[in-house]
Amino acid sequence: MEILMKVVSIVGFVGTISAIIFGYISFIRNKKMDDRNEAKQDGVVLAELGYIKSGIDDIKRKQDEQERQHIEVVTRLTAVEESVKQAHHRIDEAKR
Repeated sequence: MEILMKVVSIVGFVGTISAIIFGYISFIRNKKMDDRNEAKQDGVVLAELGYIKSGIDDIKRKQDEQERQHIEVVTRLTAVEESVKQAHHRIDEAKR
């Protein structure tokens, strides 16, 4: 009976040590997989941010071009208004 108790104790001890070792190995493996998955997600987020940034840069470029065109139109309109004003003065003088 004493031998049986020793065998049971040894089997229990080996089982406990094995469970600790397998648990640690499993923890390390899962940590590596989690790190790999997190890196993939970070890469996707960075790619999406790059795409958004390029879209914003495109919008800014278009807005700058529209602003330049707007200033040009306003400048030309002012010149036309002055020309029309002078033409009205000449027409009014010619009518007299």
